[in-house]
Amino acid sequence: MSEEETVALPEDDPATASAEAVAEAPLVEAPADTVAGEVVLRLTDVVKTFPGVRALDGVQLEVRAGEVHCLLGQNGAGKSTLIKVLAGVHQPDSGLVEWRGEPATFTNPQAAMKAGIATIYQELDLVEDLSVAENAFLGHEYRSFGFVRRGRMARHTRQILSRLGHGEIPPGRMVRSLPAAGKQIVSMARALSHEARLIIMDEPSAVLAHDEVGNLFRIIRELTAQGIAVIYISHRLEEIREIGDRVTVLKDGRTTAANLPARDTPTRDLVSRMTGRTIEYVFPDRPADDAAGADLLQVQGLTREGEFADVSLNVRAGEIVGIAGLVGSGRSELLETIYGARLPEAGTVRMDGKVLRPGVGAAVRAGMGMAPEERKSQALLLGEPIYRNVTLATFGRYARLGFTNAAKERAEADRIAETLELRPRDVDRPVRTLSGGNQQKVVVGRWLLGGTKLLLLDEPTRGVDVGARAELYQVIRALAAQGVGVLLVSSEVPEVLGLADRVLVMREGRVVREAAAGELDENTVLDLVMAGSLMEGAPA
Repeated sequence: MSEEETVALPEDDPATASAEAVAEAPLVEAPADTVAGEVVLRLTDVVKTFPGVRALDGVQLEVRAGEVHCLLGQNGAGKSTLIKVLAGVHQPDSGLVEWRGEPATFTNPQAAMKAGIATIYQELDLVEDLSVAENAFLGHEYRSFGFVRRGRMARHTRQILSRLGHGEIPPGRMVRSLPAAGKQIVSMARALSHEARLIIMDEPSAVLAHDEVGNLFRIIRELTAQGIAVIYISHRLEEIREIGDRVTVLKDGRTTAANLPARDTPTRDLVSRMTGRTIEYVFPDRPADDAAGADLLQVQGLTREGEFADVSLNVRAGEIVGIAGLVGSGRSELLETIYGARLPEAGTVRMDGKVLRPGVGAAVRAGMGMAPEERKSQALLLGEPIYRNVTLATFGRYARLGFTNAAKERAEADRIAETLELRPRDVDRPVRTLSGGNQQKVVVGRWLLGGTKLLLLDEPTRGVDVGARAELYQVIRALAAQGVGVLLVSSEVPEVLGLADRVLVMREGRVVREAAAGELDENTVLDLVMAGSLMEGAPA
């Protein structure tokens, strides 16, 4: 960006500055000399498109040697796609990637690793039944005359672990036996075994205890002191302030702020850059506050160790209750436990005042249905026709004496397809041929046949285009108007606030706030889910 194009942050009092003005301003970029060190990575106007989705829409990014460059953005902002472009999993459709001063194309993960770019994903890609040394050198083992030189690998691994301050980890120990923090150290050892000059860390603190996070930061500082660059991705703004040097913000696949000083940029400016909207959400009108009926669902003290703890909530007939929270906050696991797909360690789930026995069958018989987050792998038979997917939960009513009444199945499915305005309407088509939005309509429509009283929705509009979103919102609100209770989880805060009557905010496995949707705004919810982003002492 030229000097003339650089836009300064607003100089108003941060407490009263207009979030909308910040969000709608052009790209913010800090001076290039904020951090010493040569530029090792530069992305210019990088675009990546998938069918129906423009995941990256002209991304700009600059990373310097020896710095911790933090990448911020809400779920769906494009962070994961950007990581995969840098890791060689995806290739950009257009734009320029420069690595150490030269244009670069990483055709596969091995090419990126060989060039010196290592990625440590949130879900660590380690082989549990191999040793620490075998994982560290996986794919580039030391060999001689066709034999793996395990002794040399073990010695080199020990040196790398000592460099990371964890020489006590035996190179021959099975990775399966290590705690989460130890597995993360092994992932870093793998990166250093490739002599990485850039390490990308995706939510590295998500599985760590507080003291382990401090050790992680110590290791990161030692790596950057050796000239290694780190891209650090986290939703936790207090971590960004502690470990980061500069920040780049993504929203809807675009860079909205680049190279901002991590410790000095006001939090409200960062949040505004993350939450400014280019997609228009069309939500149905809410009914009157007293429109909901008696309790359908009552959850008391529900707990699963390491996932969520002591969660209590209720959903009334005709009410939409939304759960906001980051990935890893326990929200999806909570829904699956309520549905009976996971067993709780404590607490109770009641439908219509009766305690539910564990198991999905008991939940369905009680009138509960669920549309899971991963519809393709968890909810749909992709090779089967639409009508068979629609009738999946009620298949027994079409079977008699070993024979299936396919005509009745098709007729029922066709009625649902008409109600939901499914496109195309041909219920004999394989469900895999539908768009994401229409596939989601099939999953929701399945429960319209079953006399469902309570519908659990996990990320109901993920991968759904704007038009189909509005239609799904109308369907969900229409179900509530008919007395169906809805409990939904969404990563998109505007969706939760716009669709729900009442909102629960989850952080690190606990409900930290419950309020009517009209009493909350997007910045407040983000503040709550980001665990102290407006903490005392941080610039506001």
